[in-house]
Amino acid sequence: MELWQLSAAQASDLMAEGRLTSEAYTRALLARIEARNPVTQAWVHVDPALALSQARERDREPRRSRLHGIPVGIKDVIATRLMPTQYNSPIYVGHQTAEDANSVAVLLAAGAVLLGKTETLEFACGGRVPPTRNPHDTARTPGGSSSGSGAAVADGTAPITLGTQTGGSTIRPASFCGVYGMKPTFGRISFEGAKHYSVHLDTIGFYGRSAEDLWMVAQAFRMTSGDKPAVPAIEGLRLGLCETPSWGTASDDAKAALLEAARRLAAAGATVTPLQLPEPFNRLTEQQDVIMNEGGRGAFIPEYMNHPDLLHDDFKAKVENRRGFTAAQMRDVLDQVALRRIDFERAMGELDAVLTLSAPGEAPMGIQSQGEASFNRMFTALHVPCISVPGMKGASGLPIGIQLIQRRYEDEKLLAVAAAVARVIDTR
Repeated sequence: MELWQLSAAQASDLMAEGRLTSEAYTRALLARIEARNPVTQAWVHVDPALALSQARERDREPRRSRLHGIPVGIKDVIATRLMPTQYNSPIYVGHQTAEDANSVAVLLAAGAVLLGKTETLEFACGGRVPPTRNPHDTARTPGGSSSGSGAAVADGTAPITLGTQTGGSTIRPASFCGVYGMKPTFGRISFEGAKHYSVHLDTIGFYGRSAEDLWMVAQAFRMTSGDKPAVPAIEGLRLGLCETPSWGTASDDAKAALLEAARRLAAAGATVTPLQLPEPFNRLTEQQDVIMNEGGRGAFIPEYMNHPDLLHDDFKAKVENRRGFTAAQMRDVLDQVALRRIDFERAMGELDAVLTLSAPGEAPMGIQSQGEASFNRMFTALHVPCISVPGMKGASGLPIGIQLIQRRYEDEKLLAVAAAVARVIDTR
């Protein structure tokens, strides 16, 4: 195994044992970026001198956490004081912020090394499409809007990256790229310093090469206790197999992948039972779409007023409310979604996690489409934590992620369950 292939957890353990330096690991990743970024274009900005300087400092310091010395990538809608934050927008070319976003400040305080900024759909919303390509098939999208963050981990150029999710922008790229991805409970990670789209939905997410990598990031944000997950035995785990109201959007091979994952888990000793959500859940995706797009009315007013010549029409349409959202409509959908949060957690009963697809199929051809978020939007609206576990494949041999969901604020339990599930379905 070459150094760039190490997961964050593996590298962290080697550093703790004195068998690996942050500088050596960072150099290996920078070399991998130099070789691969012309192909996959996951990175919009990398500063090798800064990364190596930080890595050397980490090697001289006492260890602060398991993230100490681990290089990370940051989605370019999240502010970084030492690197440009450009949002993939012509309005913000070369834009530099005075402070790090809350999420970045936490990682750096934990001892992480800032490797670079990853490509994104413009404002993580619409407009300009990132140039990023799927490392498994460069003719296909890596998914969006956290395109570069998902692709960087899949391509071996970073062990950990930050993304965001308003609809499906963390979980869907994790599925298409075949990596681990987590959207925590809404609000568990502060969104301060990241570009908002919808304040009711925007969530900081993250990627890793293993379930333990996700645990390490969650620990930095005080979502977990202990350095490593206490992985439960698969025997006795109670999982609810949920087709969701979006089952009709899934490809046949994706449906087969989910059912095969469920079969493997049941054969390993888990109890897998169907979970049928009540009829009101059929409207959740539509309601999430209203909340999300109405949020853009306020999010992009500064750009609309100050840079109308550079602002893409996608954002002008939101500010101008061309879809005609009303006050009564917004009150209704917000109330209905709030009720569904209660209903969902009651429907879970004693389940350890809900099991469904992370995306409706393999990554689509072309990079103009970011893929469909049909298996993500409802869970983003519900504010529940979600994890995409890789390991399953579709008809073309490309990744199909399996999504696990838990109740709000049960992030630690979900991470432990994901580690157990990964031992069964991720046999790579």
